[in-house]
Amino acid sequence: MFAYDDEVSERFPGIRAVVVHATGLFNGHSPQELLDEYQAGQRTVVRKLGDTAIADLPSISAWRRVFAEFGAKPTRYRNAAEALLRRLSKQGDIPTVNTLVDMGNLVSIRYAMPVAVFDRDNVAGTITVRFAAGDEPFADLGCSDTVQPNPGEVVFVDGEGVVCARRWCWRQGATSATSEDTTDALFVVEGHHDTAEQDVEAALRDLTSLLASYQPRGQIESYALSPARPRAKEPPKDL
Repeated sequence: MFAYDDEVSERFPGIRAVVVHATGLFNGHSPQELLDEYQAGQRTVVRKLGDTAIADLPSISAWRRVFAEFGAKPTRYRNAAEALLRRLSKQGDIPTVNTLVDMGNLVSIRYAMPVAVFDRDNVAGTITVRFAAGDEPFADLGCSDTVQPNPGEVVFVDGEGVVCARRWCWRQGATSATSEDTTDALFVVEGHHDTAEQDVEAALRDLTSLLASYQPRGQIESYALSPARPRAKEPPKDL
């Protein structure tokens, strides 16, 4: 279902993550209750940030170091959490996308960590975080062209070699994005900073609570990952 390649685990031993597999979902426009919580959460984050530079937040600073290490200039390619926080601080709000993405974005800004949301039905087999060979196909959101990642950049790749996300958590691919038809989703929360293990666990509790409130018919399985436990596998199906 989701795994870190051994080379990535060895190169980045500080990685800590939680993976949530949620099924029985109903996606679409966020209900008003979620929109209210989303907007209130954005206002709270803006107040908490105050005059703090987003780049100085421990979680964001750690991601910047990681990006630089695999060759992605962090001031040009910003991890998803930093991009959301910068938009929030500059424009005052983050627009709604759909129920699942709004929940992921809310958790992301609350904890200043990237939260990816993938449609499992559009992903072949296991998503693996690994270094790119440079010949894998990637289709960007909102773009019809297919491009290839740079050799050596960290990518999320499915079982057929299709890139689900480039530069680790910079940009998600169009094929794996959620839509109103999504019923089976994978949420991935990641961090590299000193308190990442505690923070991803707190983010997991928050995300689980949101799913319980806004996807009451959904069923979830969660997994805590690290270099010592780099793979999350689906439980065997009942015969």
